[in-house]
Amino acid sequence: MSGVHGATVDIATRDGAADAYLVHPEGAGPFPAVLLYMDAFGLRPHLKKMADRLASAGYTVLVPNVFYRHGRAPVIDLPDFVGPAERPELFQRIGPLIQSLTPESTMADADAYLRRLAECPMARSGPVGVTGYCMGAGLALRTAGTYPDRVAAAAGFHGANLASTAPDSPHLLADRIKGELYFGHADQDHALPPEQVERLDEALTAAGVLHRCVVYTGAHHGFTQADTAAYDADAAERHWAALLDLFSRTL
Repeated sequence: MSGVHGATVDIATRDGAADAYLVHPEGAGPFPAVLLYMDAFGLRPHLKKMADRLASAGYTVLVPNVFYRHGRAPVIDLPDFVGPAERPELFQRIGPLIQSLTPESTMADADAYLRRLAECPMARSGPVGVTGYCMGAGLALRTAGTYPDRVAAAAGFHGANLASTAPDSPHLLADRIKGELYFGHADQDHALPPEQVERLDEALTAAGVLHRCVVYTGAHHGFTQADTAAYDADAAERHWAALLDLFSRTL
């Protein structure tokens, strides 16, 4: 995308170097900083295009390869377009990568990602914005609760298992969150059933967190991802409007 500058960078973590995509607007800067968490399909051209679009709106954006312990992106080979026929075989390979992530390891990584943004000369100092997709929505929520003084706003879209009955479910961090939150849920989403949508909203409300939880009627899990069959152009544009509104008010 014209008007932005993106490059692959390495981030030092306790477990090695995490590769990531860092993009910012052309110009002197610095710009408000955003940490963008990937979905399960990983750091790939489509996510870089999403980061470029966010950067073109005036933000410095970091997209880490959350699966870096298993290799540099792309960790698995993806087709240019993921349709229903490709999903089962892909998730046989992706599943173990997701299962290898733990709250402790991902939040140690989040500290490294936030430090990288804090050290970036093109990123404005102070609390950042966070957004995440699918499994990344849970990472965004967990980051907001684990590092409340470093996150001004967080968003998640078609998130998975945000408010389960597990003892380490990310919604249990609600009482630590200081930033403003926005969640765009798909109403056709097996990964976040209605009871979890309700449980998340109730937890955030009880904790006094400024937030909105919005159900996108007719949208499916993955609706923002244009390189998959789940993509919904109208819902994706609604997501962009909500995300840019949140960040324009908080960063």
